[in-house]
Amino acid sequence: MSTNEGKSQIEQPQGVRVIKPGQFDANTPQTAGMQRVAAISRELAGSQGIWAGVTVVSPHVASGKHHHGELETVIYVVSGHGRIRWGEQLEFEQDVEPGDFIYVPPFIPHQEINPADEPSQWVIVRNAQEPIVVNLEAVDESQQEANKATHGS
Repeated sequence: MSTNEGKSQIEQPQGVRVIKPGQFDANTPQTAGMQRVAAISRELAGSQGIWAGVTVVSPHVASGKHHHGELETVIYVVSGHGRIRWGEQLEFEQDVEPGDFIYVPPFIPHQEINPADEPSQWVIVRNAQEPIVVNLEAVDESQQEANKATHGS
């Protein structure tokens, strides 16, 4: 018999947390051409030094050129076939497919691309709580306001 029998997740905040897709939070900075949602964050899971989420890149879409400041980023390609470009002029590129991991160092401009007919889903993990997204191309006004609201600047 478990000593935790009958106790809910809320009663044990330092325990394991399971975050269901319906609990994901879209209130995170966005980049044109993709939709990010937070799955693991301080607010959702009580995490201290890590953030994780899911990004969906729609068919025939390239995200805006962006970087994540001082954060290191790991990307796992769950579904779809895509491409990542990086460098100051996005001069480097590599095709990616399900099962691939991608490492993006701090301050490296990059762009996610989905040239295929179906959406591509990627899991994102970063080494801090702050959801830094520095868009290096013009973004629409609502996207810019959402980013400002999240960053407080």
